[in-house]
Amino acid sequence: MTNLVLFGPPGAGKGTQAEVLKEKYNLVHISTGDVFRFNIKNATELGSLAKSYIDKGQLVPDEVTINMLSAEVDKNPDANGFIFDGFPRTEAQAEVLEVLLKDKETEISAMVALEVDDEVLVQRLLNRGKTSGRADDADEEVIRNRIKVYYNETAILKEYYQKQNKYHGVDGVGSVGDITDRLSAAIDSL
Repeated sequence: MTNLVLFGPPGAGKGTQAEVLKEKYNLVHISTGDVFRFNIKNATELGSLAKSYIDKGQLVPDEVTINMLSAEVDKNPDANGFIFDGFPRTEAQAEVLEVLLKDKETEISAMVALEVDDEVLVQRLLNRGKTSGRADDADEEVIRNRIKVYYNETAILKEYYQKQNKYHGVDGVGSVGDITDRLSAAIDSL
């Protein structure tokens, strides 16, 4: 089973690449952002709670995220593996994910991280905000806060997975195809 953590700051292209990798490697893509947006759109209890944090550019609390993730994994008992996009974001979440997967007799194979310069990220997100209708992509201050939160609270996972020899950084600038080729080379080397 191949289980990947797809990692990178907001606007790095995780969602785009996850769709390509999902097809190429026959994996289930679990995007916490997509799941949260679905719940927000449908005004569920989880959606309302998640929205209150997302609108401020903050992370959704671990307990909410972990419970949601466990349910998503359980929906796919016959999967060849998973692409976790937007999770884990903290070392505590990574440890809980390890336990969750160990209970299912598997583990994270690798963290593949898209590395992109901050100013490129800001411009990508502002452009996406013009077409996506996502309020969190339309405000430069919120975008910069999301990037800051990523570095302050989430980037520590790079060290966590480096210690396990599971971290693979990939240049996230270029055409979708070029970036996919770089990610595939990292995945194929596992």
